[in-house]
Amino acid sequence: MTGLVSALRTLSVTAAAGLLALTGSVLTAPPPASAAPEPRAPREFVALDSVDRTIVQEMRYTTAHNFTGERVDGYRQPLCVLTRPAAEALHRAQVRLLARGYTLKVYDCYRPQRAVDHFVRWAKDPEDERMKKEFYPLVDKSRLFADGYIAEKSGHSRGSTVDLTIVRLPAAPTRPYRPGEGLVECYAPKAERFPDSSVDMGTGYDCFDTRSHTDDPRITGVQRANRQLLKGVLAEQGFVNLPEEWWHFTFRPEPFPDTFFDFPVARRSVAGH
Repeated sequence: MTGLVSALRTLSVTAAAGLLALTGSVLTAPPPASAAPEPRAPREFVALDSVDRTIVQEMRYTTAHNFTGERVDGYRQPLCVLTRPAAEALHRAQVRLLARGYTLKVYDCYRPQRAVDHFVRWAKDPEDERMKKEFYPLVDKSRLFADGYIAEKSGHSRGSTVDLTIVRLPAAPTRPYRPGEGLVECYAPKAERFPDSSVDMGTGYDCFDTRSHTDDPRITGVQRANRQLLKGVLAEQGFVNLPEEWWHFTFRPEPFPDTFFDFPVARRSVAGH
């Protein structure tokens, strides 16, 4: 009987050794499934600087200087991405402005759906008002959806909408925003509000106020002329202005009028296009 037990033990050890040789370890867990790859842009999308390197890019949502007070989800690099027809139309507008001593400057271009979702979460948090004094000083945060300042979908996510302004040449850079610095209302006189390098448009970018309406009657003189210059040059190239925001333009016809994309803003998203 002792001999039989010994033989069984030997057989068990031998079998285990063989299993180890085949698998490397009987205790090794199966490898985890690899993370799903990030979505990439369709070939109709391009980086704006591959079409026109002279247009200034000041991509606000890659910084903390925006109404949320932090970098926005989905903005991996400070890069303007647009559909090619929109980018080429911006190039044509830029050629006309350069001849007049100006340059375009873009604040935001394609916007991933995840960034829009970030805006929605922020808008639903009544405690976070760190940037209120500059960007929405007269608007109660509970009214942002009802008043149309925040929505669950954005035309920017379709790839042919751009937020932009005009800068007089030679274009000086805008100084970096320092988180925690004192804020000034976005409709204050240009010399008092955050020192953007653009011409005076009457308000700063992303100013949640009726004075941002392109044809607001309180905007007169040079400020109104600057808005009309931007609107006129872009309209010649097929861009339509959103009346509530002097900086917001959509190229028509849109290549993707019904699709809201979510690939990240990064050069790899349009690599090879």
